[in-house]
Amino acid sequence: CGSMLGTFEFYRMSTDLTKRHPLTYFGLLWALVLALSPHYANILPIVMTAAVVISLVWLLRLSPQKKAFYDWAWLVAGVLYVGWMLSYWVNLRILEDGKGWVYLALLTTFANDTGAFFVGRAWGKHKLASAISPGKTWEGALGGFVSAIIVAVAISKIPVLFSHSLLGYWQAMLLGCLISLFAQLGDLVESLLKRNMGVKESGKLLPGHGGILDRFDSLIFVGAMVYYYVIWTV
Repeated sequence: CGSMLGTFEFYRMSTDLTKRHPLTYFGLLWALVLALSPHYANILPIVMTAAVVISLVWLLRLSPQKKAFYDWAWLVAGVLYVGWMLSYWVNLRILEDGKGWVYLALLTTFANDTGAFFVGRAWGKHKLASAISPGKTWEGALGGFVSAIIVAVAISKIPVLFSHSLLGYWQAMLLGCLISLFAQLGDLVESLLKRNMGVKESGKLLPGHGGILDRFDSLIFVGAMVYYYVIWTV
């Protein structure tokens, strides 16, 4: 459900794909299938191939229209950026001690966001990426970085969450660093998308807080990173 909502908000930023455009519905279905793909990994190549072919056939039907290929490219971008990347959270959950890894990834990301916000608000002076997100500072980024490390180490030492996985202090610290890095990267990418499309918020689902992507943009890349970190190093 979150994958579909996020994908719809992504399409909403392109005015051509919001007015009941057929590709919008196809993209939402495609994103849902990708979100469930970890449970059916053996058929994923077939699904991806079929989806690309079907969407391109539909593109032929739209070919007389202006920006038809632009619409198709935006369709695929939304599916990959939201649907595919968020599917890694399902992959992470089905690993051994998956619940613990999901909790660690989520809470560390939220710690990063919280630390970055309060430190940046109190001491932020040096802009991190003024052309993309004027409110972000290097001081805030450092605050998020430190907060993420502390929370990652703390959660990794909860026995009930990691009964089969052993994560040393240095491994937990490195994971906290990487989560902070990828969370802030996700935040900046979302800010860049909104700036390029000329919108302030991705949606209005959460009054006063924007849409799903506005609130959870920092999670988009984190799931994939933590998943590969676990299967490669733990």
